[in-house]
Amino acid sequence: MIAVLLAQTIAVTGGTVYPVSGPKIANATVLIRDGKIAAVGTSVVVPSDATRIDAAGKWVTPGLIDGGGQMGLVEIGAVAGTRDGSLATDSVAASFNVAEGLNPASVLIPVTRIEGITTALAAPAGHLISGQAVLIDLEGATIEQMLVKSPVGLVANLSEAAKDEAGGSRAGVSARLRRLFRDALEYERRKADFNRAQMQPLAAAAPDLEALLPVLHGRLPLIANAERRSDIETALRLAKEFQLKLILAGAAEGWEIAGEIAAAGVPVLVQPLDNIPSYDSLGVRYENAALLAKAGVKVVLLETDTHNARNLRQQAGNAVSYGMSWDQALRAVTLSPSEVFGVADRYGSLEPGKVANVVVWSGDPFEFTTEVDHVIIRGKEVPLRSRQTELFQRYKTLPPKY
Repeated sequence: MIAVLLAQTIAVTGGTVYPVSGPKIANATVLIRDGKIAAVGTSVVVPSDATRIDAAGKWVTPGLIDGGGQMGLVEIGAVAGTRDGSLATDSVAASFNVAEGLNPASVLIPVTRIEGITTALAAPAGHLISGQAVLIDLEGATIEQMLVKSPVGLVANLSEAAKDEAGGSRAGVSARLRRLFRDALEYERRKADFNRAQMQPLAAAAPDLEALLPVLHGRLPLIANAERRSDIETALRLAKEFQLKLILAGAAEGWEIAGEIAAAGVPVLVQPLDNIPSYDSLGVRYENAALLAKAGVKVVLLETDTHNARNLRQQAGNAVSYGMSWDQALRAVTLSPSEVFGVADRYGSLEPGKVANVVVWSGDPFEFTTEVDHVIIRGKEVPLRSRQTELFQRYKTLPPKY
């Protein structure tokens, strides 16, 4: 349930509106009431009590959605006390939901939202099965006020980093995942025997086996981190074998089998600026997102570095420079993540009835020099202040020398 804080009636008038779900509308108004979009168009009647935002000459889009990172779960990477995105002692943490580790007061949140990002994935990390990711809005004093959906997917690791969790081999990773999935289904069939200790030991604890069942029955996506082509193929193979609802994350070499990914109907979370080869992704290239989109894959763009999540729009701009169309890139940071994470009925486009996450830009949001003029989250305009703007104001005029 979304809690609307200090709901306002706001009219964003005169701008060029990019609804994403339809063509752009010049000289249009976006009317916001009670935290939701009430109307969009050129003939919207503005109530007398509405707060007006003059967007003449500006661009109006939905708030951007970052489909990666650990927003609210990490503050200082080198300080363990500020990291809440993983369970250090368990390689299978399917029952671990990160929601109650979120910090609504994180200073990274205002740093990110003043760059037009209003919603983000907060995902667990590490191990073979990392846990359950949640989707949050970047506004709210409590966890309940921030949560959009919990969980949105179960995170698993099929990359090079997972080998240590399965005996040091990629083949061990897939074998262990198969055993986990089969044991979870066996646990479901024989819970009474399990509770009486009348069956052989299973591959994980009961809470984790229980948490795997929504994935195995197609009610919850499996978000699989895989970079190398062969690992992506393994993820597709497992998804077909167990009839999983799969989301690929990373997929640096995904362009090599873009047709297969598209045929499987699997969406991909991509960071466009990845271009440094490693043994896990020797085939990485800047055109990855564009080639996947060209093949018909639903692409979601992301910034995996939580401390630099504000750079999501630069990621999108670079995807455009390497072959994505501008419209594809806008959709990939708005409506596509909403569809992939199962909240498109409420998020991702400027349509009546949807949550009023709206950004007013000075120009093209993917241009480096464009500024954010207004950010509205759940119908409330949020201040464009962060620790960075406060430090800038403090030190832009140095005190006189003594």
